[in-house]
Amino acid sequence: MIVDEIKIKVSGGKGGNGIVAFNKNKGEKGPTGGDGGNGGNVHLEGVSNLTALNKFRFKKEFPAGDGVDGKNKLLEGAKGKDIVLKVPIGTVAHNLDTGKNIEIVNVGEKTMIAKGGKRGRGNWHFRSSRNTTPRECEEGIEGQRFNFILELRMIADVGFIGLPSAGKSSLLNALTKAKAKTAAYHFTTLEPNLGDYYGLILADIPGLIEGASSGKGLGIKFLRHIKRTRVLIHCISCESENLVKDYKIIKEELRKYEVAIARKKEYIFLTKTDLVNKKEAKEKMKELKKISPDILAVSIYDKDSLEKVKKLLNGIKDKK
Repeated sequence: MIVDEIKIKVSGGKGGNGIVAFNKNKGEKGPTGGDGGNGGNVHLEGVSNLTALNKFRFKKEFPAGDGVDGKNKLLEGAKGKDIVLKVPIGTVAHNLDTGKNIEIVNVGEKTMIAKGGKRGRGNWHFRSSRNTTPRECEEGIEGQRFNFILELRMIADVGFIGLPSAGKSSLLNALTKAKAKTAAYHFTTLEPNLGDYYGLILADIPGLIEGASSGKGLGIKFLRHIKRTRVLIHCISCESENLVKDYKIIKEELRKYEVAIARKKEYIFLTKTDLVNKKEAKEKMKELKKISPDILAVSIYDKDSLEKVKKLLNGIKDKK
């Protein structure tokens, strides 16, 4: 199971307090109160593990370490321990308190999302010619506290889209070592699946339905995963009774959600051609060519058609 949206609370550590202290040596009564340590910070770091958000399902609050209070003899307290929350690349962190969004797009990229509190100063800082024995010091300041929604928008080069049971998962499995679940009945994938085709990342986007852009079904949940793809492959099953209608349903949902997505480079695959005879497949290809002249008939059981798909993907890969 891939968790692709989660709410968490983070807090920077409190700064350590400065202290009031004096030199105990005979004849030396000067102030020696040390500063506290700064509070720890909270960071996000990008990783390639797509399931990295899963660990936030049961633990929701992440406080960094508090700074340690200052010590005598001008010794500073230790800085609070930083914490690093690892999230999949493609994660957008929405700060619910400030409205600011932070995107993590590279592996190893680290961004601070909550700063620790500033340390308090010890009484040594308050000495003067008029006040040689100051009894004043500062308390450490509380760290930043924020509520975040972490939203995963997968980073993939190619996204397979289409209505449920359009053959997207089966095609992904045939082209890569992905093990996406498939079924012989009307079935839609419940979570996105990724596969690696010689460095080209392919994403099987769960089947969309009419009304997805307004939240029907799991629409919005999966439409956002299409945002980061460079190319879309629109899969339409040979089992469909109205190919053009099926195509237009998906295109309209993309347009309603975000016009830029609907304008992405697109290829159309007529899938599951093994389920119909050659004459019927030819008629269906003719019907789809009303939409675009570049239609590819595909069956995972037809090596020649898979080779054509691989040639297409190789061309996309060469343009990266």
